[in-house]
Amino acid sequence: MKPLDEEAWPHIIRPGSRIFIGGGASVPFALVHSMLRQADHFKDIELVHIHGLGETPWIDPKYADVLRTNSFFLTPALREAVERGQADYTPCPMSEVASLFENGPLPLDVALIQVSPPDADGWCSLGVSVDVVKPAARLARTVIAQINTKMPLTCGDSRISTRQIDFFIEHSAALPELPRAILDKRHERIGRYAAQLIEDGSTIQIGLGNTPEAVAQALIKHQHLGIHTGLFNDALMELVSCGAVDSSRKNLYPGKIIASHVMGSRKLYQFVDDNTDIEFHPSDWVNDPGRISRNDRMVAINGAREIDLTGQVVRDSSGHQFYGGIGALQDFIRGAGRSKDGRPIIALTSTTDDGAHSRIVAGLEEGSGVCTGRGDVHYVVTEFGVASLHGRSIRERVARLVEIAHPDHRESLLAGARARGWLPKFFTMPATQPEFAEGGVESSWVLFQELRFLVRPLHPSDMRTLQEFFYSHDEQTVRLRYGYQRDSMSGESAYKLAAVDQRKDLALGIFEEIHGRQELRAIARYYLEEDGKCAEVAFVVHEATRHLGMAGYLLGELASIAKFRGITYFWASVLPDNRAMAGLFLAAGGAEAKSSRDDERIFKMPVEKILRTRKKFLARKNIQRLER
Repeated sequence: MKPLDEEAWPHIIRPGSRIFIGGGASVPFALVHSMLRQADHFKDIELVHIHGLGETPWIDPKYADVLRTNSFFLTPALREAVERGQADYTPCPMSEVASLFENGPLPLDVALIQVSPPDADGWCSLGVSVDVVKPAARLARTVIAQINTKMPLTCGDSRISTRQIDFFIEHSAALPELPRAILDKRHERIGRYAAQLIEDGSTIQIGLGNTPEAVAQALIKHQHLGIHTGLFNDALMELVSCGAVDSSRKNLYPGKIIASHVMGSRKLYQFVDDNTDIEFHPSDWVNDPGRISRNDRMVAINGAREIDLTGQVVRDSSGHQFYGGIGALQDFIRGAGRSKDGRPIIALTSTTDDGAHSRIVAGLEEGSGVCTGRGDVHYVVTEFGVASLHGRSIRERVARLVEIAHPDHRESLLAGARARGWLPKFFTMPATQPEFAEGGVESSWVLFQELRFLVRPLHPSDMRTLQEFFYSHDEQTVRLRYGYQRDSMSGESAYKLAAVDQRKDLALGIFEEIHGRQELRAIARYYLEEDGKCAEVAFVVHEATRHLGMAGYLLGELASIAKFRGITYFWASVLPDNRAMAGLFLAAGGAEAKSSRDDERIFKMPVEKILRTRKKFLARKNIQRLER
C-alpha cells in the first residue's frame, strides 16, 4: 500500500479502463475529486457504481468526452445524464452485481473505495458499505482507498487487508447523511395495515423509500423481531433501541442482525460503530434468496412505482423513463416467498403524490419494466387495505386490488378489468370503505380467549371465502340462520352477500388465518331501515368457534358504528329454538317484542344499552383487541 501521487492517475487508469466507485454513504469523494483533476489525460473511461449519497461530479457535461457512467441505480441527476446520453443504466438485482464483475460483462480495472484507518495487524474496515464494495475490491486489478478516520468500524465480513490496497490517500470527512423519509397519513395507514401481517418473531427486511420506512415505524410494539436486510437505516435502529428487535428467534445467525450497508443519520453511524450485534456481509451473500429463505417467517417489505391488476410490479421505470433501480426487491421478494411462513410485501400509496394518477392500473404503460412478476407477489398494501394475491386467480387478484385502490379510481379500474374479460358480468359494484375505520384502518387483531382472529368488513372479493363458510356449516346452522334448509350458494349469490355498500349497511367478518389463508369464522350484518334510525341485525358463527363470544363481540362492534352513524336501536328475528342468540340479545339489554308469526321471536335492542353492557361482556369472555 503506497501513498497516491495525484499525477500518477494517468498511469494507473489506462485508456478504456472500467473504474468502480464505492457507493451509499461511502462514496470516496476525495479520491474522486483527485481523479477528476486529471481527467484531461483519460480516454474512454467507464465508471461503474450503485446508489450513492451526495453529488455525482463525474457526470458534469465537461467530462462527457472522456468519462461515461454506468449505474445500477439512478438518482435524479443520473437520470438526467442518461436522458442526455452521457450515462447508462444497468438493471440488475443486488445479489448478482458481484457476478458481473467476476464472470460477467463488467470486469474491473480499478476500484475506488473508502475505509477506516488500519489496525495494528493491517486490517481496515469497509465500514458502512460492504455491499458490492468488497467483491469489487477483491476483483479489481488496482485498488485505491481513501482512509477516513470518521469511518465506523463494522463487524462481520467487512474487513480488507492493506495488502489488497495498492494506493491510498488520507482524508477525513463526515459521512453524508440520508434525510428521513417524509411520511403523511397515507403512509401511517400503510404501516398499520402491513404491521398486521407481521407476526412477533418474524425476521424483516425493508427497502429504500417512505412506505417501507412507514412499515418499520409501525412495528415498535412487536416483539422478538429479527433483521436480515440489505439496507440498515434509522427506522431499523429505532426498532432495536425500543426492544422490538432482539433477533432471538432467527433461524440463521440467531442473535445477530445481518446487513450489507448503512445509510442514515450520524446517530446511526455511531450506532453501528464497533457494534458486535450487527454483522455486515457483501450483497451477493446477504441478498442470496436461498440464504434469505433459511429464516422462518421472513418478511420482505419493499415499495413500488406501480402495479397492475394481475400483480405485475413496476419498480425502476415509468413508461420508457427509468427511475431508481431494481436494488434488493427481487432478491428479498423471492427469498421471503420461499421462507416457511414468509411474507413478501409490496407497499405503495394508492395514488401518485399529486393524487392525479392511480398506482394500481388495469394495464401497464408501454415501456414499463416488470421488476417482480405476478407469480412472486404475495401481499400488496395501500392505505386502503391489504390484497392477498399468492395462489389467487386473475379474477380474485383483480377484485382484491380494486378494493385497495383509491375510491376515485375504482370504477375505471373495474371498467378496465371487465373490458379485458377478467371479471364476471355480475361483478359491478366497486369496493366501498366504511368511514368509521379507526385511524383509517378498518381491520384489527382480536384475542378470543387467547386465540387470535382478524376482524374486518366483508369485501366483494370474499365471495369464495363466503361460499366456503356456507358449505362448512352443519344442517342445524343453515336452518337457524336462513330459516330453511338451503343446500347451495352460487358465486353470484355469495357476491351479493359480500358486496355490501359499507357506507349504508354493514357486514363484518371474523377471520382465522391459516398458513396465510383467511377463513371465515363469524359474520355479523345490519341492514338499515328507511328511517335511518333503526337496523335489522343478523349473525352466523361457525360451529368450531362457538362459545368464544364472537357474536357478542360483533354485536358491540355493530353498535359502536351504529351510534357513530346516528342509529338508535337494532331489531332481530330469531327462530324459537335458537336459544343462544335470544340469550345474547337479552343480555345486551334487548327486549322481546310481539310477533305476528309463531315461527319467530322478535327482539329490539337500544344501541346505547348494548354499548353499556359491552365492557363487562368482553371481560367475562376474555376478549381483547390487540393495540398495535
